Amino acid sequence: MYKPILGIEVHVELKTKSKMFCSCLNDPNEHHPNINICPICTAQPGSLPVINKEAVRKTIKTGLSLNCQIPEYSKFDRKNYFYPDLPKGYQISQYDMPLCKEGYLEIDDRKIKIRRVHLEEDTGRLIHKKDYSLVDFNRAGIPLMELVTEPGLRSAKEARKFAEELQLILRYLDVSNADMEKGQFRVEANISLSKTKKLGTKVEIKNLNSFRAVEKGIDYEIKRQTEILKSSKKVIQETRGWDEIAEVTVGQREKEEAHDYRYFPEPDLPMLHLGVADYINEVKVEIPELPQARRERLQKEYHIDEKTIEVFIQNKDFGEYFEKVVSEFGPRLSQEKILGLIKLATNYLITDLQGLLKGAVVCGEDFLITPENFAEFITLIYEGAISSKIAKQVLAEMFSTGVDPSHIIEEKGLSQITDEAEIEKIIKEVISKNSKAVQDFKKGKETAIQFLIGQIMSQTKGKANPKIVKDILNKRLIPMSN
Repeated sequence: MYKPILGIEVHVELKTKSKMFCSCLNDPNEHHPNINICPICTAQPGSLPVINKEAVRKTIKTGLSLNCQIPEYSKFDRKNYFYPDLPKGYQISQYDMPLCKEGYLEIDDRKIKIRRVHLEEDTGRLIHKKDYSLVDFNRAGIPLMELVTEPGLRSAKEARKFAEELQLILRYLDVSNADMEKGQFRVEANISLSKTKKLGTKVEIKNLNSFRAVEKGIDYEIKRQTEILKSSKKVIQETRGWDEIAEVTVGQREKEEAHDYRYFPEPDLPMLHLGVADYINEVKVEIPELPQARRERLQKEYHIDEKTIEVFIQNKDFGEYFEKVVSEFGPRLSQEKILGLIKLATNYLITDLQGLLKGAVVCGEDFLITPENFAEFITLIYEGAISSKIAKQVLAEMFSTGVDPSHIIEEKGLSQITDEAEIEKIIKEVISKNSKAVQDFKKGKETAIQFLIGQIMSQTKGKANPKIVKDILNKRLIPMSN
């Protein structure tokens, strides 16, 4: 049986003010072509590159977050090949002395080994017309970080999870926005099949511009190679593209080996001396709490379920807002009440508040609900001051005005009716008007009581305490059914 052996390469556009080797603005999505260019990034004769130290720092920060070793020395190399979007005829990259090496990322309790994380410059962008092509050099020279795994991934699903977790880490580190749609996070997969531990013929897939494409593309290529090998044919070492519409890989060109690029040290750039303890420690201090550590802490501290935790992990600002809300509940409450409030808070955050946000963020200027007011809102629900129906009205008002919940409840007369005599009077009236529902209840139809509760809540505009309503209703109806 043939087993797949997978590796992935990820190219990441770093979030720096300027390009990798010049002072041009790092803005590849500039709408006007060839605006952010200079003699260095367009390879004019006599121009010399200068290393962007912020790009180096961000790459090392990423490497440390991925458990990589940072070597004492690193250098840049020339990777020679001709292509219209590469003005120099070579790319400044790294070959045998990368900035970071021998790391790993844990996915589902399995350590996926990372061979290297290195730094290079991006190429320009080709724009193809019907009869000709144009080149936009705004992207040429953008700091591009490349991560290469060892061939140790076992499945398309695992490769997808690796890429998704890596994207999260990059965003937590704030080294890149890592937006796949904008080309800031590009994944390429290497697939080979073998019956032994020895690697088979490697095929690389490009154009994987979504996580779905990563999984689908690898699955398709495993199937394609399996069919070739089962028919006693040979797999060709090549680069293939992913056709999103047909959901197939398509042959592009035969894959180059490293020696085809004629790598040699970049003569215009100095060797980097990284093995300075103070510098590495400075970078380490900048590393925030990363996604996996955060998952574990949220579960331990707040006892919330995995699905809710993942919402807070994927949306970092939303998770931070949740923690600020919880901190407003106060330290003197019983464990039971705290856990009850937390559960209620997560329910309203994940469902009602996210529904109001419609994709917007809680850290934006237009978001008006303070953590203190949201905590007060949850406490009012927990203590029975307002019903769930009224709570939706109050939250919507808080969202649009930023006013605290107590003020809204008082101003709009939304306080819950808890007076038993008043509720009993309303119940009596509802029972007299709904004799059929009463008869249905007597016949054993349990849904009849829910109908009556609905009628009572409607008559009180959702202000009657549901528990008191149900208790009084049961006291009145159960003797009738005997």
